Amino acid sequence: MDEVLEYVEECKVKPEMDVDDLISCYHRIHGFMAGHLVEAISILEEGVPRSRVRVLTFTGNLVATGLRGILAQLLDEGIFNVVITTAGALDHDIAKFMGARYYKGRFELDDEEVYKRGFHRLGNVLVPIEGYGPLVEKFVGQLVSKLGSGSYGVYELLKVAGEEMKEDPNSILGAAVRSGAYVFVPGWPDGAFGTALFMEAKRLGVNLTVNYFKDMEVLADIFFPRKGEALALIVGGGISKHHAIWWAQFREGLDWAVYITTAVEYDGSLSGAHPREAISWGKIKARARKVVVYGDATIMLPFIAYRLVKLKKTGKVLPPLEV
Repeated sequence: MDEVLEYVEECKVKPEMDVDDLISCYHRIHGFMAGHLVEAISILEEGVPRSRVRVLTFTGNLVATGLRGILAQLLDEGIFNVVITTAGALDHDIAKFMGARYYKGRFELDDEEVYKRGFHRLGNVLVPIEGYGPLVEKFVGQLVSKLGSGSYGVYELLKVAGEEMKEDPNSILGAAVRSGAYVFVPGWPDGAFGTALFMEAKRLGVNLTVNYFKDMEVLADIFFPRKGEALALIVGGGISKHHAIWWAQFREGLDWAVYITTAVEYDGSLSGAHPREAISWGKIKARARKVVVYGDATIMLPFIAYRLVKLKKTGKVLPPLEV
């Protein structure tokens, strides 16, 4: 309570308001997550230009939505240079690259009927059965044929995949190749991509092995040096969230951290854990600017991305990663 207190102010919307005006309105509203969203934008606008390591983590379900294009944009703009995500993100990115079209549905649909009509349901998004697994398997089969026998890190496999996808402006893997960002997927076997790697290598008689130690060597090169600062925008929880803050502890923690989540703290889960808990593990510095925003990422992230893209357009020079 040492800071100078500001008044909560009423806000009225106007037809001529733009996104910046709306964010300013949230600042005046303040309660409850409006203030946290404004704080998240402030942290990222201050921290991104100062940070050598700029990590974006997200869960695979978000790639099934139209956020895929925004996630790719944040890489194309060079705003983030390290991605840590889940196997599902690879599956959806590849399936959409291969021509799959997902459909708008509803949470309340009859799932037995959904399946009979040839769809998987992911929340209120409908994923065509034939436009998911079979397309991922086809892409991975072509990838395995191209690579041949050998031992590969996951990040190396994803670079090769991204080269094939770089003409797709909405592809996350393609954007990573275009921008030079690193993509790490510690849970790579937990989805169609990983299973297809195993099955296609067997089918084609290719002695292809995956060695995640190679990824860990690059992660060490990224996080161990304590020069510069480190920032993370962590969207959702699970393995992608933990992998980012786990590696951050080896440089004495993140300097800037924004969490967007819908998970609760009281059950002790990592997904719901607040940044203050990470301080006790040395994963976030005690002096770090940090905030947790409770809300649906499909609503919150476009506001944040808008301001970060606008920041980059002002000519801000972002520190290179130089691994």
